[in-house]
This record gives sequence, C-alpha cells and structure tokens, in this order.
Amino acid sequence: MGSEGQSWNGGAAAAAAGGGVEEKPTTTAAVAAPAPAEVPTSAASVDISLPLPKMTPHIMQRSLQAVGRRMGIAGQLVLLDRDGVWWHHESILLKVSVKEGTGHESSVTVRLYGPNTDLVIDRKRELQAIPYLSAAGFGARLLGIFENGVVQSFIKARTLSPSDMREPRIAAEIAKELQKFHQVDIPGSKEPQLWNDIFKFLKKASVLKFDDNEKQKRYETISFREIQDEVKELKDLSDLLHAPVVYAHNDLLSGNLMLNDSEEKLYFIDFEYGSYSYRGYDIANHFNEYAGFDCDYDLYPDKDAQYHFFRNYLQADRPNEVQVGDLEALYVETNTFRLASHIYWGLWALIQAKVSPIDFDYLGYFFLRYGEYKKQRESCFSLAQSYLSELRNG
Repeated sequence: MGSEGQSWNGGAAAAAAGGGVEEKPTTTAAVAAPAPAEVPTSAASVDISLPLPKMTPHIMQRSLQAVGRRMGIAGQLVLLDRDGVWWHHESILLKVSVKEGTGHESSVTVRLYGPNTDLVIDRKRELQAIPYLSAAGFGARLLGIFENGVVQSFIKARTLSPSDMREPRIAAEIAKELQKFHQVDIPGSKEPQLWNDIFKFLKKASVLKFDDNEKQKRYETISFREIQDEVKELKDLSDLLHAPVVYAHNDLLSGNLMLNDSEEKLYFIDFEYGSYSYRGYDIANHFNEYAGFDCDYDLYPDKDAQYHFFRNYLQADRPNEVQVGDLEALYVETNTFRLASHIYWGLWALIQAKVSPIDFDYLGYFFLRYGEYKKQRESCFSLAQSYLSELRNG
C-alpha cells in the first residue's frame, strides 16, 4: 500500500515504522531461528498505548521469552525508522540487543501490532506462512510470538526507495526473487483470497459512521452500490484470464524491499497481507507502488519496462528467450489486476479512516485510489477484452 506513507504525529508513544530497517549494516550476529514447531509462544501482550519508556520493560521481557533464557539484554532498545516514518500503518518496529552466555552480542527485532489492525489483516494467516517463507529464505526469521506481536531476526540491509525499484538492474532482481517467492508452498487451502478480501473490506467499509461531520459528509458521497457493481464486473473479466494462483506477497512496496549492498542480497519483508492470490495481481500491485510516497501514478511502468520485468520473472536464466505470447499474456493479466489493486487499497483506506490512530487523510486516499481506478478502467478493460476476443477467434 505504502505509496501514501506519512509520519504519525501521535506524540510521546511514537515508535518505529514496521517492515523496513533502514540502518547502516552492522557487525552484529544473527540469532538462530528455531524450527517452525519450536517457535516460543506467549499469551502475554504489550500495552502500546503506554509511552515508550514504560513500554520498554515489557518489550524486553517478550524478547527474552522469544530468544531463550540463556540470553540477556545487552543494550538499550532502539527505535528503527524508515524514511523518517515512525509509525507504520500496521505495526511498530523496534530493535533489541541481546547477549548470549558467552558474551556474544546479537540483535533481534520486535514487531508490535498496531491498534485495530485485525480488521484488515488476518494474523493467523500471516503467522502460518512466516515459518515456511523463512525456511525458503524470505524475510526475517520468526523467533517468538506473543499476543500482540512477534520477535524476528534482525536484517542488516537498507530499505529501498520507490526510485530504486524503477532502476532496471534492481527491477530485474525483484522480478527474479518474486518468481521464487511465488513457488513457496504454504500448507492449507490454495484458493485465491483476493476477491474474498475485497468483498470483506467492502462490507466493512460500507457501514461506517464518522464523528467528524466533514468526514461523514465526504463519506456519504461514496456509492457503494457502484463499487460493488465494479468489483463484480472486474472479477468476472479477470476470471476469464485464468491467471495462475500463487502464494503472493500482496504489498510489495519499496518499504517492504531491503537490500544489503555489500552482499548484493535482496530481501522481501512484511508478509502481513500475504495470501494465495493471482500472479498478475501481485505484480500489478508492485507496479502501482512505483507511484511512491507522492502517489504519482504517472510513474506506473510503461510497456517496455514491464516487459523487462516479465522477462526476468518468467525466465531468469535466459530472459531474452521468453516467447512474445507469454509476455503478452502476462501483460494483459497484470494490467487487468492493476484495477483490483486500486479498489483493494481504496476500501482498505476507508476502514483505516475510521479506526487508525495515525494522522493521515485515509479518506482522501480512498478517493485518490478509486479515482485512479476510474481513470484507468476503460483502457484496462479494453486491453483484456481485445486479448480475449483474439484468443476466441484464433
């Protein structure tokens, strides 16, 4: 989603952005991850409404429970920031230094879930996937779970910027890594969740009441019947494309991409919105994030840039040998699901407008994303319909 990322002016309780760790590489050693079945779990929680100094002892305790009693706290808790953003929309991220009995120092990250995020995130689905994604080499390793957060390994890397994502060399690496990500097998149902999630968001978003009169007036201008009809028509059209179903990241913005420059290692992080979904949706959602924090959707990649990405996604070892037909199919698929991405995050924003403590114009963000949907609708529908017509006619 993060095109609209802004700082939270919430005062003393300010903590760090979830998802990315934008610190210079350090020499701290990693903490070994236990096997999925051995991840420590606690029913305890941390009161995130407390000022950080009062929160700190509880965070330290959760960290110790996660990494084992043989370790102790080696230093002060450090707030991690990303592009100056102290609050992420879904969580707070902090770094904790720990010391083994041998005196060896390591670092872990503690992620605290933000308030009301269960309305837009399936935490059970997220926690089920993390160990398997970790075993496949993706993201930080899961070290411990508590009631309203997790403890994970510390990644020594920098967070990418939107302009980084658009750089051809990095775009190629993202495409290759995404293809590998889409091959991960997560136990359970393989049914795509995109439309289920959109309809759930639509149901929640359509019954909101705002205390602020101006917000309520803006909200009442929204036609949810129109949105429902648009979603149904888009779903019917996309179903005809028979897009491959994969385990998708679903939120591959720049803040969820990290790069260790010295090792040339790219990391995908933050799997909060991960689910089985459509290949083209995951790619389209990533392309929408080229818009950056200024939400400049004119930065959406042109056909040549998309084909460069597709070649590296479809055939990483021989990208120049990808068949034209395969490129065209993925192009149509991606640019149809481009519309679904705008609707998904638009509805998400409406729910956040009601429940989020972050000082951000979520209601305005809905109108921005839905306005972009309307702007791109005709060309995207026409592209898919022309492609399907050509297939029918041989």
